[in-house]
Amino acid sequence: MLLLIKYTLLYGIVLMLVALGGMFSEHSGIINIALEGIMVIGGVAGVLTLTMLPAEMPVFLVVLISVLVAALAGMVYSLLLAFASINLKADQTIGGTALNLLATAIAVVIAKYFSESGSAKLNYANKPFLFSIGGLELSIFVPLGIILLIISYVVLYKTRFGLRLRACGEHPQAADSVGINVYKMRYAGVVISGALGAIGGMAYIVPPVQTWNFEVGVAGAGFLAMAVMIFGQWKPFNIFGAAMFFAVFKSLANIADSTFLAQLHWSSNIYNMMPFVASMIILAFTSKNSMAPKAEGIPYDKGSR
Repeated sequence: MLLLIKYTLLYGIVLMLVALGGMFSEHSGIINIALEGIMVIGGVAGVLTLTMLPAEMPVFLVVLISVLVAALAGMVYSLLLAFASINLKADQTIGGTALNLLATAIAVVIAKYFSESGSAKLNYANKPFLFSIGGLELSIFVPLGIILLIISYVVLYKTRFGLRLRACGEHPQAADSVGINVYKMRYAGVVISGALGAIGGMAYIVPPVQTWNFEVGVAGAGFLAMAVMIFGQWKPFNIFGAAMFFAVFKSLANIADSTFLAQLHWSSNIYNMMPFVASMIILAFTSKNSMAPKAEGIPYDKGSR
């Protein structure tokens, strides 16, 4: 049970962080298909920072600096999507897909450049990111994720910025008519999405292992996070619940051999497939009741009414 809780929280927080990022972007009116790529960029930036920081540096600073660098890298990378979608009015789905492909290529080149073996694998120490509570070993990203969840709710529903952001995703012409700069708000939504997605990418890579091969990217976690966002109806606490639901299935792949499920003699690949199968089934039944922002994916034209 402790193992199930550990892996569920670990993977659930990753999905939640990335899904929250997608939520901010889509509430502004931009569909962020590039979440997968943003996770990869955040992961490689965070891992490289860990390998370069001096060993004698305090643990708190190691964690803080590496997370901030990952978030900054994700914000910069997400600007590519924002520029293409907002300024150039390009197709957001195609642009996001291109950024996903580009991110893995960039990560592999960077990893090979800094790797001692010349491969796409990077070695790093993950101990600063782990702590124990009553025999349960958790990642530092768990409390960080909870804090960001609360902040996301407050920003989205209790601030003027959040109201304006949601207005730009629902009816940008109406928002523009009362003096809201739709372009700036959409840039803000995408940049916030980049920061949260990149932190989620680092959380996916760093705590579980000490070596990561960037040729595999993040194994579809970004797309699963999008399913979590849709299942959570673009609402922060609903997204948290959806993330934990999907994380249970993923966790079974790690602990199946230690439970009664071992008697079924199923391959771990079957359990790894379960989150994606569950997402397709759930979305098939819930898509009709989707409460997506009405203007998401539609390039804003200031001259149209």
